[in-house]
Parts: sequence; C-alpha cells; structure tokens
Amino acid sequence: MTDLSPKRRAWAMGSRPYEFYPTIGSTNDRAMSLLLAGAAPGIVVLADEQTAGRGRLGRAWHSPPGSALMLSIVLRPPSAAQSDVGMLGALIVCEAVEALGAPSAEIKWPNDVQVDGRKLCGVLPEAAWKGSILAGVVLGMGVNVSVDFSETPFQETAISLGDIGASTDRARLLRALLDRFDQRSAQLGSDLLFEAWRARLNMLGRTISVVNTSRANPADTLRGTAEGVDRDGALRLRGEDGAVRRVIAGDIAFG
Repeated sequence: MTDLSPKRRAWAMGSRPYEFYPTIGSTNDRAMSLLLAGAAPGIVVLADEQTAGRGRLGRAWHSPPGSALMLSIVLRPPSAAQSDVGMLGALIVCEAVEALGAPSAEIKWPNDVQVDGRKLCGVLPEAAWKGSILAGVVLGMGVNVSVDFSETPFQETAISLGDIGASTDRARLLRALLDRFDQRSAQLGSDLLFEAWRARLNMLGRTISVVNTSRANPADTLRGTAEGVDRDGALRLRGEDGAVRRVIAGDIAFG
C-alpha cells in the first residue's frame, strides 16, 4: 500500500480531516458513526481493505488489499438535495479517472461508473434521518484500481484503471477525486450538477429491462425505453404498452 503511505496520504488530503484504516469492515459504517456523533461535513474515511463492504441493493463488495480506492465522505446537505448526493459521487469519479488517463467514463443509472460498458466504480449514498429531518448523508465510493478480474465471475462485467491504461497511483486518484468533490459539492441542489450527471448517462434512448426495487414486489421487472430522468434522479421508462412509469430505484440491463 505504498501509494497510500502517510506521506502520500498527507499530500492527497491536504488539511482535510480523515481517518485511515489498513483494514476495516465498511468505510460507510464508520463514516455513518461519525455523522451520527456530530462530525463536521467533509471528513473522509479511507481504507486499504474492506472486509464487509457493500454496494447498491445490499450486494457484498470486496477487493484485495491495495487494489482499489475505498472511501466514504460525510455530508450534511439540505433535505431537498439528498437525491443529488449519488449523482455527485458518480460524476466526480468520472471526472477524476479521466484526469488520470481513463477513456470516456459513463454512468449506468443511477450511479455505477462504467468504461467500455464494464463497471469501474460503485457509489453508495446512505442517509441518516432524525424524524423528518435529514441529519446527513454518507457518500461511499469504491474505484477498481488494479483489481484482477480474470478468471472471476466479473471478468466480463468489471474493469480496473490498470486495464485501460490509466494511472494506478491511488494517492493521485484520491487527490483528483477530492478536488472535484470540493468543486462539485458546492453545486448540490443545482441544475448544473444534475445536467452534468445526466449528460453522462449511457442508457437514455435505449431499450432496457429494470428490476424495479422501488415497487412493492422486488421481483417486478419492467421493460421499455429509457425516455429520460426527472430532477430527483428517477428514471422515466416508456413501457411496451406506451405508458411512462417513474422508477425510483432499480437495477437495469440493456437490451
């Protein structure tokens, strides 16, 4: 983990408060503990290895030590901007990896970052509420840097920065990511952030299938054309019957 040595971490973080763990269960869990304990927004939890990481829809996520950039950031946005946090995470990852030499990065709705149709990064925003008041949001991001997916179930669906000729220096990636976080987080709640996120979506106008987890039946699969997205990030899907449905949460497949 030499690229995340104390000296390199200090260079990447600057004056930003952070915690670093060689091994942790989940950076999101630790960041949520900090949020609930009253931590100021902007604190980062960074790890070289996660043993109980997770992605969207409760999926387990694990990478060998030193092979990914895994971090979570505490935010305290206004309630109206809660849905923007996932957009923020996906967008800043796209911009950061491109700055390190990755080819054009796209977003698979709602917030998976893809290159060449394969997943490079997962983004997991998790909110904490006190009654009807938003206490804060933890933004978790896991970027595949040098994970070897060959001879794994993910060799056709996942990709690492090292596979596409981009820099695999995690400290450089961390600094680029946090620089863009500082720039883009000021746009939470604005149409500017939303439009930048929407411009990178790779499913608009295409025929897709959606396992619609926002409905009562989690096995409910919808098929149709991805017609657009609403300001809150919900997908507008025109079904084969011509009706347009709003999908708030789900897992999509092309074709």
